[in-house]
Amino acid sequence: MSSTRLTDGQLDNLSELIRLTRPDELTCEDWLGRVGAYAESVAAGGVAASGSELVEHHLSLCWECREEFEALLAVLRSRIS
Repeated sequence: MSSTRLTDGQLDNLSELIRLTRPDELTCEDWLGRVGAYAESVAAGGVAASGSELVEHHLSLCWECREEFEALLAVLRSRIS
């Protein structure tokens, strides 16, 4: 069995993510249940709904969900124009 060591940069990134974790953190599944309304509001240029802070926080930490959000937002914006 081989072991893989994290680089100093990877350890710094991991430490930062742990530091930013909150008790009310959304999981990716929780986020998925909220992203539709949030994306529609952002695409329309409106004020985000209540609870959007949790969605935004999740997006700041999870690159996979961020990519999905950006794709959804692009589709919604293309339908508005």
